[in-house]
Amino acid sequence: MITPEQRQKLRGWFAGRLPDDLFEELVEVTVDREEITVIGRIPAPRLAEGASATEREAAVQGRVQEFRERTREDRMEVAREAEHRFRRKVSWGVECAGERAMFTHVAAPVMTRLRQPERQVLDTLIAGGVARSRSDALAWCVRLVQRHTDDWLTELRESLEHVQRVRAQGPDAGTGDTHDEER
Repeated sequence: MITPEQRQKLRGWFAGRLPDDLFEELVEVTVDREEITVIGRIPAPRLAEGASATEREAAVQGRVQEFRERTREDRMEVAREAEHRFRRKVSWGVECAGERAMFTHVAAPVMTRLRQPERQVLDTLIAGGVARSRSDALAWCVRLVQRHTDDWLTELRESLEHVQRVRAQGPDAGTGDTHDEER
């Protein structure tokens, strides 16, 4: 497990080690057991006023590709040092005009045991063409949960607060009893 202090040291190392002109801003440094992910902000392309969404999308893709190619050697040098120092692979990505693009990432295998109803969910995703394999289907499920985690946790917290309010208004409110017993 990585401590908050270790995370801060890691972010500080990258902030100090990256060339000053590499990113406009170091947005995020994330670490787990296998990988360090470094995300930096790069300048948005300058477009004519009134440019279409299609033109903007293509310009951002072009800017990201140009940055990736131009900075490859610098990023590889930093990654080699970091991988030696921190014993983890380094993955890179950028934010440009509100879009995030990853250049590299580690796909680490994860073993799990699933019961039949859980396997049936994965098999349904395969049958529906959402995934090619159970592994792909499970990864799809994790991405879906990840995308909705904040909404779900907020809803869960609100539900728990509601339950606490209802309990406080119940027949045992103020007595400390939360269940019926013969007295």
